[in-house]
Amino acid sequence: MSGYVFNPHTKIFYRPIDAALRWCNLIHYEAQIVQAAWSAPESLTARFPQWPCLHATTEKIYDAIRNGELPYGCLGISVPMGTFVEPYQLTIRHSDLRHWMEIYYPDQKPSFLFESGRDIHEKISLGTFLALQADRDALLRELNTLQHHHQDMLVDLQAIGIERDDLKAIVKTHGQLSERSELTYENIIGALVNLFLDHSPAGKPLSVFKNQAAIVDAIIARYRDVPGLSKRTLDEKFAAANRSLKKRK
Repeated sequence: MSGYVFNPHTKIFYRPIDAALRWCNLIHYEAQIVQAAWSAPESLTARFPQWPCLHATTEKIYDAIRNGELPYGCLGISVPMGTFVEPYQLTIRHSDLRHWMEIYYPDQKPSFLFESGRDIHEKISLGTFLALQADRDALLRELNTLQHHHQDMLVDLQAIGIERDDLKAIVKTHGQLSERSELTYENIIGALVNLFLDHSPAGKPLSVFKNQAAIVDAIIARYRDVPGLSKRTLDEKFAAANRSLKKRK
């Protein structure tokens, strides 16, 4: 390691937003960007119009993952292509990201990936390794907290499934729902969706779901074989429930 100065912006693995902001040389704004991406990832373009590169590079990374060009993992642990990983747990290894960029973007050499020809594992000092390990431990603790919230959400989702079965039994027994009954159930669904996406008086999210699409994805991932729970159906029912609830506010 003689003569080598380790790049503090280099990591063993990155979340897509971590890699994108480094690719765009926006490391000095990392805290601001990461906070915005964590709370509302879909708002990057609106929040940072002065950095169009940020949104573009983030989309390039996600597109490569979706199309099987870029291996990925969960909190630094590689998983097989096609494995579902929650967006906030999705990571890409340094070596995989560098290899992908060498193939698909050979004209670009961002310093956090190409600061030296030697492998990153040969360059890490003990202090840097311990710092990365502490970062990993913090992520694992955060994951543990999120998993507890996630388990609570699964209970709620299961309750929704039970209520759906009750609705089917009512329809089977009594025929078509009355307009009043249908509005009642739409209001219940709308209230549950809004509750999942709401915040406490202190500003803390009440669930791990960031938007309605995340709720739909979670239901499909866990109940994909249940009739009537397709993405199209859920989107339609949630939209109808939201409209019904707004009319009565």
